[in-house]
Amino acid sequence: METIRKTRQAYHRDGKPIRQIARELRLSKNTVKKVIRSGETAFPYERSLQPRPKLGPYEERLSQLLAEDRDRPHRQCRTAQILFEELQREGFPGGYDSVRRYQRQWLEREKCRQAKAFIPRTRRLAGG
Repeated sequence: METIRKTRQAYHRDGKPIRQIARELRLSKNTVKKVIRSGETAFPYERSLQPRPKLGPYEERLSQLLAEDRDRPHRQCRTAQILFEELQREGFPGGYDSVRRYQRQWLEREKCRQAKAFIPRTRRLAGG
């Protein structure tokens, strides 16, 4: 937000050219043009897909471990830290955060996939 303000001030108030602003603020010229031409106050960036190059070969094993925990009581389920340590023992070179993100996404998928429902049986009344 501060960079946007500085960019607009340099262009409108100080009359600096786009190229000079880009150089001083260490931005691309396209970014400076975008800020000047739009009235937005923030340009959020959200990654649509988180790459997992190091986790790739271990995803199947991690899914197996999570599937084993699915039927256990909550207190007996493995935490992301324990899953990470197990994968490390098997040679996983990646970080804890990628395991934690995968676990969260896997749990969300499973929650949508399995809806536990209780359907009571009705008893027929005699004489009816």
